[in-house]
Parts: sequence; structure tokens; C-alpha cells
Amino acid sequence: MLIKKLKLKPHIGLKSIILIVASVVLLAADLLTKYFEEKNNWQLKIIPGFAEIEGGGIHRNGGCAFSFLNNNPQIGQPILITLTFILLALLIFAFICLPERFTVLKTAIAIVVAGAIGNLVDRIAFFYVRDWFGLWMFGGMTFCNFADFWIVIGVALAVVDLMFLNEWAVFPLTKKAKAAQAERRAQEEAEKAAQAVTPAAGNAEVNSAVSEVPAATEEKTDNDTESQ
Repeated sequence: MLIKKLKLKPHIGLKSIILIVASVVLLAADLLTKYFEEKNNWQLKIIPGFAEIEGGGIHRNGGCAFSFLNNNPQIGQPILITLTFILLALLIFAFICLPERFTVLKTAIAIVVAGAIGNLVDRIAFFYVRDWFGLWMFGGMTFCNFADFWIVIGVALAVVDLMFLNEWAVFPLTKKAKAAQAERRAQEEAEKAAQAVTPAAGNAEVNSAVSEVPAATEEKTDNDTESQ
């Protein structure tokens, strides 16, 4: 239903161009920080035991975000590379086809694409992902990079938008979303009413034609009787 209503076609306006540029900037930020942390051996304890920077090639992730699936890179990396290409194709297709009014959702997609490409470059070039920023979570320090943050932020933003903000939101909270959904419901009801009227009119015409047949038959019979 959503695909049908959106009438899929390219929608690349000024907002989309700005978001593409922003996505490139985020991608560059991820790749540059990975390069400089390795080259300059960054070491910094922002909040000891909670947020720390450890560069210099110490943390290399053969799995996916936040070091998940890190135990079998020979198996995991080809799968992750393939899945990333598929994901990117779907996301880019959605970004191109979404109308410009879906600003938040297109922003979320642009952020996720930047993160996905950032880690994809590492997977293809090194068969692992360069991590350098540590956060305490899941009972210990987990190391990640800016690309991981972009993916998490983008996904969270998309969920919030789809749940509460845009015109197709499950639980619309904004006036704009509520108004759009009310307008869409009114349009759907009008279409249903129009579809209901058309068959009724057709049935009326059929009934009228059927009722005329006996009358014509009686008239013909009367004429035949008079002629005899």
C-alpha cells in the first residue's frame, strides 16, 4: 500500500543533495579518524572505564558492529560484505524514491549509508573493521568507530520517524502527521464511496433494461392480437 501510494519515481531535490553531501562528510570523518588513530596511536581516557580511545591498531573487528561475530572472520566477513551490498542497494533505492517531504527518514537513510560504506571499505580492504573508541556496555568495554555510531543513530532516527513523526507513522504525534493521515483516510473513504456508487448505477441500468423486456413483449403480443 505504501509503495503504491508513493508512486515510485526519482525524487532528488535540494534536500536530497544536501543530505548526500552530509553523508559524504560523515563517511570522510569515519575513514579519516580510522587512518589517524592508527597512524598517531591515539590514547585517551575520556571517562576511565566507561569511554576511552585506544588507537594504534589495537582493536580490529572481524565481525560487525560493536565487535559482534568477531570470532570467525573468514566466514563472517564474506557474509557481512554481501549483506552490506544488498542493504546499501535497498537503502539507496529508498532514498531516491522517497519524496522530499520525508526529510527525517531520508536523513536517517543518509546517515546509515555513510556508516555502512565506512565499514564496508574496511571489510573489503583489510577483511576487518578498525575500531578505536571504547564504551562500557554489555558488561565490559566494547570498541567501535564512527561508522558504528552513524548506523545506530540512523536506525534510531528512522524508527522514531516511522513510529511517531511522518505521515505513515504507527502512532502519529505531530500535527502534520495527524493531518496527513486524516486527509488520507478521507480520500480512501471517498474512493470507496465512488466505487460503491458505480456498481449500484450499473445494477440500476440492468434492472431497467430487464423491466423493459416484458413491457416490450406485452406490447408485441397486443399488436399481434389486434392484427388478427
